[in-house]
Amino acid sequence: MIRVLIVDDHEVVRQGLRFVLEQEADVEVVGECADGHAAVTAIRDRAPDVVLLDLVMPGLDGLGVLRAIEARGDHAHRPAVVVLTSFLADDRAVAAVRAGALSYLPKTTAVDRVVEAVRAAAAGGSVLDPGVAALLVERVRSAGPDAGPLATLSRREREVLAALSRGRSNREIARALTLSEETVKTYVSSLLAKLGLQDRTQAAIFGLQQGVVALDDALAPPDPPR
Repeated sequence: MIRVLIVDDHEVVRQGLRFVLEQEADVEVVGECADGHAAVTAIRDRAPDVVLLDLVMPGLDGLGVLRAIEARGDHAHRPAVVVLTSFLADDRAVAAVRAGALSYLPKTTAVDRVVEAVRAAAAGGSVLDPGVAALLVERVRSAGPDAGPLATLSRREREVLAALSRGRSNREIARALTLSEETVKTYVSSLLAKLGLQDRTQAAIFGLQQGVVALDDALAPPDPPR
């Protein structure tokens, strides 16, 4: 069962999303929130698997919620975030993805696409609106050679990429970064989606090409278990 928290300051939107999701046998809506502060509390208390998150809300906005999730440090129980918003082609899209959102979709998205995004997020996958994906590519290119494609990754995603470049398994990465294996899978799926890569082998090669780790470091044996 996928536990979902709905966060949006418009009651009609929350009711619509709840109705759609409650038709799915594998989805349970564990709560609704109208602002970011309530969302942070609900994420802590109700432990959702997926958060459907609006970006523009009174008080703490969606980006603030994403940053609060990252700041908690409880990566073993970190929810996957699907952003549903009216704002697409602006800096908020890039900021949300960089802050950890797995999916980013407009509120006009078809309901079956929203359900698809929820299921994908629960499994660690990403669903990006084509306009947002194009915007990410544009921003990376316009950032200049010093930024490169790594500019789209969060700090934790870079750490996971470095571990992949060293040939580490999900279990080894989880142990090294004090994360659960499921959380590692989520980060791997997220960075693959952001970088447009197909699998962890491509990610490892990409990491070496980008100098995330030195070749000698990548060939070094893993640290012994503690």
